[in-house]
Amino acid sequence: MVKTIEWVNGKVIMLDQSRLPLEVSFIECSDYRKVAEGIRELWIRGAPAIGIAAAMGIALGAQEIKADNFTDFMRELGPVFNEVLSTRPTAVNIKWAVERIKSLLIQRREESIDRLKALLIEEAKKILEEDIEVNKAIGRWGAEFIKDGDTILTHCNAGALATGGYGTATAPMLVAKEEGKRIQVIADETRPVLQGARLTAWELMQEGIPVTLITDNTAGALMKRGEIDLVIVGTDRTARNGDVANKIGTYTLAVLCKEHKVPFYVAAPLSSIDFSITSGEFIPIEERGPEEVTCIFAKYRIAPDGVNVRNIAFDVTPHKYVTAIITEKGAFIPGDLKKLMKKDVNLERLRVRPYFKS
Repeated sequence: MVKTIEWVNGKVIMLDQSRLPLEVSFIECSDYRKVAEGIRELWIRGAPAIGIAAAMGIALGAQEIKADNFTDFMRELGPVFNEVLSTRPTAVNIKWAVERIKSLLIQRREESIDRLKALLIEEAKKILEEDIEVNKAIGRWGAEFIKDGDTILTHCNAGALATGGYGTATAPMLVAKEEGKRIQVIADETRPVLQGARLTAWELMQEGIPVTLITDNTAGALMKRGEIDLVIVGTDRTARNGDVANKIGTYTLAVLCKEHKVPFYVAAPLSSIDFSITSGEFIPIEERGPEEVTCIFAKYRIAPDGVNVRNIAFDVTPHKYVTAIITEKGAFIPGDLKKLMKKDVNLERLRVRPYFKS
């Protein structure tokens, strides 16, 4: 499995996903500005992966600081935090990573500056390692909802490339395959950047999972024919009530699932659930440049010069359309997410398990 991002010899090495599947190449980042550029320009993308990149970028930025006391160190880190936070507004994992690092620094403020710099590198690596274990746990819980012979639809890319490794939405598929279940996956192309066509299809083929690529507007027809058994997608930010922000087109799929009685599952690591906001209406939605819509790979124009463009990168799916949210702690109905905030919560009583009609 190709590694999405690594810390190697004081540098951040990230797979340039903008070149896949035609070319597998890596970008070497020696300062935090380059990491921020990579997040902004989609060299690396996917909520968990850019959370990891944010942590590594901050660790890189810290190495440049010459401060000799904690107050000055934190002040000089401020522009680094701000640069990283400004890259992609919808994905909550960046904010999560920044807050985690700030908390660590405050807890260890009595350490020397050199030690704090080393701790940031250790923490960034730890976030990467934890993410892989979280994804595997999501896979184990999610595989319970997949039957032998199922055809699964997924949208955008929530595989290993979008995470530290293993993936979120694809994790249940990988575990199902490991369990010997015969499955097939249908991947939406995911306009305008084609993450499904370029990345998801490529990843699943590497794993030996049968995958069929479709245009984004084909899913409804296949559901009507009964050719899709369930949908699993990832998430960039989930609100406390279970509203889900994911790649544009996810909301459309959820509505189609409701109409055709197809289960709609969201794979969501707890780090992507924003318990600070009550509903999806408070999730900031990124809009990107028109060239992603008017051109293919910024090279081949497919629309007339001067046409007006709305390039909304994400949409919000209301929780009423979500069958269950699959986390590393189990699968839950959206309305129960807020209960996970309680320290004494009984997870076993909250978890939902699959029910298959005979």
